[in-house]
Formats: sequence, structure tokens, C-alpha cells
Amino acid sequence: MTDNALFDYLLRLGDTSLVLGHRLSEWCGHAPELEEDVALTNIALDLVGHARLLLSYAGEVEGQGRDEDALAFLRDVYDYRNHLLVEQPNRDFGHTIARQFLHDAWALELYEKLMVSADHRLAGIAAKAVKEKRYHLRHSGEWVVRLGDGTEDSRARMADAFDRLWRFTAEMFEADAVEQALAAAGVAPDPASLRPAWEARVDAVLAEATLPARPAIIGTSGGRIGRHGEHLGYLLAEMQFLQRAYPGATW
Repeated sequence: MTDNALFDYLLRLGDTSLVLGHRLSEWCGHAPELEEDVALTNIALDLVGHARLLLSYAGEVEGQGRDEDALAFLRDVYDYRNHLLVEQPNRDFGHTIARQFLHDAWALELYEKLMVSADHRLAGIAAKAVKEKRYHLRHSGEWVVRLGDGTEDSRARMADAFDRLWRFTAEMFEADAVEQALAAAGVAPDPASLRPAWEARVDAVLAEATLPARPAIIGTSGGRIGRHGEHLGYLLAEMQFLQRAYPGATW
């Protein structure tokens, strides 16, 4: 295993958490009820916290003097390595919940396996994060059921959201040379090994929500190697504005 593979992997995890955290932060002050406004904001903070730990470690592994802030705010869009799923726009509340649930079901399975990583630093990060991941999945799963088995309108919106998002989920289970090297070294699981548990969790919640069954998924991928859609550029323009406009600014 090389440091380059570990660096790339940490970027993939850190960027995915950071981008999803920013997407959820866009709901602050706009959620459908006050309690949910607080919940989404807290989940966003959890995700940004995970990103900080992962990107800080990535900077140390890289050894080029870049810290978590430099990696978050001073990279361009094609240097980001997040899953395409998490950069998709919020659209409506149901779409946000569907996106969150699909991610959470994957993230919990991954971080539970990372707790026994041969890399003790990564295992420690996973052990801290997994408690929050369990809450995230419970929260998003309960909302999928509530909206799917709710009104005619809420059910239609949830069905539409999943229809739009399925194609971005296959990327979470793809393996390239980075994951293969880390799996061989016992640092990270083979992404394909996460799929059965993810499918079981997703299928159970969809059935309880009386939503259409999960289709056969034909994947759209590329986020992990820097190929993104137009949405990420707009997100980063907002997230990175202050640091770009005032380089080195401190509070």
C-alpha cells in the first residue's frame, strides 16, 4: 500500500462528508418545521466534523503542508473526490431525505467496517463517526417511511426523488486501484462487500414506506476521480468564497 492510495481514499471520504454537509446546511432556516431545521443543521455539523478529521489526516499523509482548510477551500472542482450522489441539489425536502438515506445506508456499513482497519488512525476516526452515522440513518429512514406512507403528494415526491437518484448509487460500490490496494492491506473494505447490507437496508425501508422497489441500477460515476456535474462548481463557489476573496483570513 502506498501513501498515495491512502491520501486519495481519505480525500474521497472527506470530500463526500464535506459536500453533503454543505448541502444540508443550505436548509438552515428553511426546513419544513423548527425541529427538523435543528436536526438537519446538526447532521450537517456532524458531517463537517467527519470531514475535518479525514482531511486533516489526508494533509498529514500527503506531507505537502496542506491542512484541512487548504484541502477544503483551495482546491478546484476537478480536484474534489466526492461521490456524485452528495453533490446533487436539494430540490425539495423529500429529495434531500432520499439522497441522505441512500448515503447513510452506505456510510454506516462502511464506517462499521473501518473501525477494524489496519490503519489505527482511520479506525479511530470511524469509531467516533459511527455513533453519529447510526443516528443519521435512523433519522433519514424514519422520514422516508413518514413521507412515503403519507399523503398522495408526499409519496409521489419521494418516488420521484428516488427515481432521480438511483443512478448515482452504483459509484459507492465500485473499486479501482485505490480501494484494491487498501483492501489488500486491510485498511479499507472492498466497496462491493458493502452492497448486500446496503441493499437489504434500503429494500426494507422502501417496503415499509410503500414505495416502489429498488430497480436494477445502471451507474453514473466519476466523482471519485474528479469528474463532476455542474452542481458542484456552484456549491464550491459559495463554500470557498471567503477564503478565495480574502486569502489567509482568520477570525
